Amino acid sequence: MRLPPAILASTEEVLREILRFTAPADTTLSRYFKDHPRLGGRERGAIAEGVYAVLRNRAFFTDQSEAGSGATMRRLTLLGLADAVGADALGGVTPEELEWIARVMQIDRKLMHKSMRSNMPKWLFEKLVAQFGEEEALQLADALNTPAPLDLRVNSMKTGRDEVIAELAQAPIAADPTPFAPLGLRVHKKPQLQNLPLFKSGAIEVQDEGSQVLAQILGAKRGEMVVDFCAGAGGKTLALGALMRNTGRLYAFDVSEKRLAKLKPRLARSGLSNVHPVQIAHERDAKIKRLAGKIDRVLVDAPCSGMGTLRRNPDVKWRQAESAIGEMHDKQIAILAGAARLVKGGGRLVYATCSFLNEENDDVAADFLAKHPDFELVPMSKVLAEQKIALEMGDYLKLLPHKHQTDGFFAAVFERKPMPKKAKPERDAEEGGDADSAD
Repeated sequence: MRLPPAILASTEEVLREILRFTAPADTTLSRYFKDHPRLGGRERGAIAEGVYAVLRNRAFFTDQSEAGSGATMRRLTLLGLADAVGADALGGVTPEELEWIARVMQIDRKLMHKSMRSNMPKWLFEKLVAQFGEEEALQLADALNTPAPLDLRVNSMKTGRDEVIAELAQAPIAADPTPFAPLGLRVHKKPQLQNLPLFKSGAIEVQDEGSQVLAQILGAKRGEMVVDFCAGAGGKTLALGALMRNTGRLYAFDVSEKRLAKLKPRLARSGLSNVHPVQIAHERDAKIKRLAGKIDRVLVDAPCSGMGTLRRNPDVKWRQAESAIGEMHDKQIAILAGAARLVKGGGRLVYATCSFLNEENDDVAADFLAKHPDFELVPMSKVLAEQKIALEMGDYLKLLPHKHQTDGFFAAVFERKPMPKKAKPERDAEEGGDADSAD
């Protein structure tokens, strides 16, 4: 079935705004769809996928669109929609345009210059080459320029993975178990899930397998005190609460009231009652000081460049400036140091990002260890063995889309050495409510 000609005009209109890069693409799309309520689900899907196809392939598509006759923006839109839904599905396209689209789509991009093939800003591709070598950098770039699959996490408080697979099959929606996350499912295609009883009941949540693995390696157990330090909308928080079997106390800290508000309906569906969302002003907030030295496990999924999510958010690579990476590095160091104060002797601290850049990952971990002799690194190989996760890693977790079919993730696990006995009176004083006495 062909899309109506108006879809081409709508896609071009919203794409023109998105390419100004004044706001995240998903935010602009959501606002556009809200302003155009007559667009149906199929039309919205085509527009969104067409836009994202342009963002993933911007360098190549722009080069082709500018080398010919006709309006560049229309030609750019045509390539995006053709890549997303196929040229034959487009209404209002001339025979000449169809012929041009076919020629462009037949180009073997592996024969093109590496910078054009990567579809990345020059500075970012050069960083990848320096870090991975040219051959692997291109493999990573190719993977980042393909759409991400749809992963689900099964809420073990409500059901099991096999039961969900069987119920999805009746929809019919095909899904397979993920290889690393024990409660993960990878769904074929991208069906609408919001109206499924499984989703409404909180039996499933949308969550990338890599994100599920991050929650798993924290090793949260029944009855513990746990903090998700940068909780955001709470995907990992919900996973941690289920791992704790709804016991103990799980704090979800975030500086954004808006992000924590998005957690509330998800929390209600999940059936968890051990989660306590807390808005904080910064990493040295008094609310954090009151818990200093009392927490068994702390997860710091730090704010980062988001480069590991380019399959889902391809506009990030075009909106992000190289200078922002250094600024992010300094912020990450401060946040990790603030979170570390929560961890009690023998407790664990996990630092994680959805990035593959060393400045945000290895360099931050090394800086932390150098400045915090009371913590030691726990090799990721040991942590994964403890959690029975079949991944081969060294000191750190490094998930990459071209190797593991997940988003790009990094994680380091630190353990606090036992507290000296002389510190006990200070902790007792803190119990009495002197928040300022906590380090």
